[in-house]
Amino acid sequence: MAASALRWAVWALSAFVTVGLLVQPVGAEAQTWLCGAACAGMVALWLLFPRRGLPRLAFLALGTLVVIRYVYWRLTGTLPSLDDPVGLGFGLLLLAAELYCVLILAISLVVTADPLVRETAPLPAELPAIDVLIPSYNEPTSILAVTLAAALNLDYPAEKLTVWLLDDGGTDQKCADPNPGKAASARARRAELQALCTDLGARYLTRARNEHAKAGNLNNGLSASRAEIVLVLDADHAPFRSFLTETIGLFAQDPNLFLVQTPHVFINPDPIERNLRTFARMPSENEMFYGVTQAGLDKWNGSFFCGSAALLRRRALDAVGGFSGITITEDCETALDLHGRGWTSAYVAKPLIAGLQPESLADFIVQRSRWCQGMIQILMLKNPLLKPGLRPIQRLAYLSSMTFWFFPLPRLVFMLAPLLHIFFDVKIFVSSVDEALAYTATYMVANLMIQNYLYGHVRWPLVSELYEYVQGVFLARSIVSVIASPRRPSFSVTAKGVSLEHDHLSALAWPYVAIFAGLAAGCGMAAWRYLYEPGVTSLMLVVGLWCAFNLVIAGVALGVVAERRQDERVPSLPVGRPAEAAIGAERVAVVVERMSPEAATLRRADGAPFPAMPEGGRLHAEGGALRFAVRAVPAPDRCVVALAPLATADYRIVAGLIYGDAGALRDFLGQRRRHRDLVTGLLRVLAWGLSEPVRALSYLGKAAPPALPAPDAAATMPQAVLAAAAPEVVALAVDPAPQRILADEIFRELAAPAASVSKPAASVPAAVLAAPVPAAPLPIVPATAPAIAPAAFRAGPPPASVPVPDPAPAPVVPASEAPVVEAAWRAAISGLAAAALPAAADAATEARPPDAAAWAESIRALAGVAAAPVAFAPPPRAPAAETAPGSDARDLIATLRDALAAPRNAA
Repeated sequence: MAASALRWAVWALSAFVTVGLLVQPVGAEAQTWLCGAACAGMVALWLLFPRRGLPRLAFLALGTLVVIRYVYWRLTGTLPSLDDPVGLGFGLLLLAAELYCVLILAISLVVTADPLVRETAPLPAELPAIDVLIPSYNEPTSILAVTLAAALNLDYPAEKLTVWLLDDGGTDQKCADPNPGKAASARARRAELQALCTDLGARYLTRARNEHAKAGNLNNGLSASRAEIVLVLDADHAPFRSFLTETIGLFAQDPNLFLVQTPHVFINPDPIERNLRTFARMPSENEMFYGVTQAGLDKWNGSFFCGSAALLRRRALDAVGGFSGITITEDCETALDLHGRGWTSAYVAKPLIAGLQPESLADFIVQRSRWCQGMIQILMLKNPLLKPGLRPIQRLAYLSSMTFWFFPLPRLVFMLAPLLHIFFDVKIFVSSVDEALAYTATYMVANLMIQNYLYGHVRWPLVSELYEYVQGVFLARSIVSVIASPRRPSFSVTAKGVSLEHDHLSALAWPYVAIFAGLAAGCGMAAWRYLYEPGVTSLMLVVGLWCAFNLVIAGVALGVVAERRQDERVPSLPVGRPAEAAIGAERVAVVVERMSPEAATLRRADGAPFPAMPEGGRLHAEGGALRFAVRAVPAPDRCVVALAPLATADYRIVAGLIYGDAGALRDFLGQRRRHRDLVTGLLRVLAWGLSEPVRALSYLGKAAPPALPAPDAAATMPQAVLAAAAPEVVALAVDPAPQRILADEIFRELAAPAASVSKPAASVPAAVLAAPVPAAPLPIVPATAPAIAPAAFRAGPPPASVPVPDPAPAPVVPASEAPVVEAAWRAAISGLAAAALPAAADAATEARPPDAAAWAESIRALAGVAAAPVAFAPPPRAPAAETAPGSDARDLIATLRDALAAPRNAA
């Protein structure tokens, strides 16, 4: 105890003496030499010593010296006088924004000075039972199926692992919605997901009402489950097979541990990454938080729950009444409550899940607005400075995470402040040019060096400024709203899996365009005044350069709001997994280079060319097989294939291939985490600032189309699903849609007995096969607890049925509007195709094409868009000798297309 007190006393005395020396007034020239020497020392430490231990602390100390000198100068020598109240008011506003940034920098230096790197804990002799809770609201079935399958594939004893789908989109409240369409949709969703869970071996659970958003849904899952440890996964966060083996051992080492958090990693770009084309080469925005900040927080027992990809101890959750739901960020709020009760947390800095980010700028802003409002809610309603039970360093850690979200206010102040001086001659600070360069320039250089030193491998220079500006334009209003009414914000679900099919200017673009235009005018005015207006000092030149810097950032932001079309509707991941391709009678060893639930890139393991695959093949891996058709052949030993519609069991194969080895994801992240130095980083931003406004201007005439939802597995294969998987492909081969693969297979099976027929049967009309198949509502199935789960997945006695009120009677759904699944497609196409084949008694006669009217009537009824027959005559047949091969099929397709278009034309 005495040694600790002495050490703190020495630190306090050293800090007092250092600050006393730093606040001594000196001239501009002395300031330049002093801070220049400090920056030179930082460079030497950076280049000559490792970035850990004492050299790391010395580097941060020298940078802090420059920052303190700048803050002292701003406080004592740059504010306008009381004789200028307007200038003083705006000057104080600018000073407050700068002091906020210094505060955030100071706290981050404390938090990240010595990040904790944990080793993998050994597995305990007795593995605990685990409940995997996957809350869902409106995500597509195809996304949920992959996450459920990946969770079921986890490397863990099956008898101790129970996977739960917590469905808030099929609650009794939603199934009894007064709107018949919404009620029918909820009923259909419930029935579909119940069937999915039954087939996969997971448990389906819903509840009576949608209360307390995600926190309420998770608490409902807690009440129905019983395992000692809970793994929480977002609906789009699929875990890699090794997730539990890398994390579960920590709970045996510390009985007071309530949380093991892992990083969130995304396999699709956010709007900034997609529109600037940086996803494959620049670290994602969240990598700075998960790569450095969380590890720094872990050093002080301050790493917190991030809503997904985390293990939690049930006993700890029970101690605080489950997941907290006062604010809309239940994750951080729950961690704050548990840290206040003396529980501990751990952070494992290994990527063990892969999820999805918002695709459009609008959805990105919605997500960040919820995070921003939620963290400010916690600050106002459960202030960590006043929270009992927290250590001082924990209070500082939580304060850092919460106050960070005020960044939109100072960012907008910095963007717009120079315009006050340029247009209105408002003196927002008082300084000579020499002082501005001596203090401001050295401060900016030292600040950039500190950021690049700490975060350069996970954040390029000035990218933080870009993200803050893009978000700040809209988040400033969210901040004002939550401060005015802290309990008002409501939980909003972030849309995932939408598709952007066209280049267009975002509907949110116009504020960014207006700010860019104002800054451009400011730069022009500053140049004109400096060159031609008498009496203007060199300070105008400094302010003009400040405005030009802002103009560059605003120009890059125009590139962000100029939204590019997506290369992949369903994101793929580089996997490098071995497999076998069955091509006819031949089996070929292949490597699956990239894969998504819709497509894959295959490379022959022996480097030989692929044989011809006119009928596709089967991909054998993970104890099963997936049917595929060739999509493109970019090289003789490489091909891009489109997968046929996935049966429920196929999702286990797909999840095993994509999420079987976390090493592939680590390799992908490692390729992006290349340190970008200050010079090349600044030049990169400058290049964007010059080129992106031009691209945004070219999008002005392009209207923003509605975002399309991601297709389920049975949907038609999109045209560009594999553009990123094989960017070197210039022209793709014919791309069969999944329905076409299925229909052709059925047609061949039916046609097999008629092999002696002289003329081949007509193929299934492409216009029919490409028709969308809407999912229609099903009658409601009562919501019970996991009665559908197989015994192998029960960790204890099955919980009782969840009491839910009987929903209001649903409208009667005609049988013809039942959802179309693969079995229905098979039956329907078999019947339709049979009309095109010769009868058994007349096998020697020529095959006749299917009647177009029958095709049209059947397919429209199958799609649920019409009940009445389509009245028209099929085309007259020409004699066989006068008909070119395939003309019957072409005539039929043309007639069918006209028939299907007739009702739309009449309307």
